[in-house]
Amino acid sequence: MKTLKALVVPALLSMFFVLTSATDAGKENERITKSSSVLHDFAKMKESIPATLINQSQAVIIIPDMINAGLAIGGKRGKGVAMVKLGPGKWSNPVFVTFTGGSFGLQAGVQSVDLVLVFKHSATLTKAKSGDFTIGGDISAAAGPVGRSSTASTDVKLDAEVYSYSRSKGLFAGLSVNGSNISIDKSANANFYGPNASDSKMVFATEKSPSENVTGLKTALKAMQ
Repeated sequence: MKTLKALVVPALLSMFFVLTSATDAGKENERITKSSSVLHDFAKMKESIPATLINQSQAVIIIPDMINAGLAIGGKRGKGVAMVKLGPGKWSNPVFVTFTGGSFGLQAGVQSVDLVLVFKHSATLTKAKSGDFTIGGDISAAAGPVGRSSTASTDVKLDAEVYSYSRSKGLFAGLSVNGSNISIDKSANANFYGPNASDSKMVFATEKSPSENVTGLKTALKAMQ
């Protein structure tokens, strides 16, 4: 009986921890799935992100369902993922990030916005590690060029460090990202990858996908190239 107990109890405990981890990572998996949906939606748009721009870029950040609220003075907050390019057609695993910022102008209403940021250099993200940085302060940003035609794509020059693309679902027609802060979501990374993944550089360094959701996200990103 003692032998059976010694075998069964550890097995049950192991199953419990696996199920607990899967449950705890539900929000992170949902964030990855929504990020994939954002890329699919952008790809369907008539005036989308030029493939050449994605090919020339070294990193991206995807923020699905970001809340943009305002009345004279607005604020933005959302959670998404960041990925860096490891080689031609190869992207890293996603690092979870938080986007916060403010905007000024005549505004009214609350809306949900899908945001994609395309980066000229991956070092902007890899150097952040477990810290943060400000768009428009630490790095330059500009509204991204759009177009699927060869003319619109081949003339793309990455003069800015970051190009931004937003897909609005509510009242706002545009979105300014200057002055916004991007920080590494250390708790989400630890929840999804384990306690040793607090340093985002470790996550960026590998291409091996830890879940089918991550594989789907990479496939959606590759399809835009």
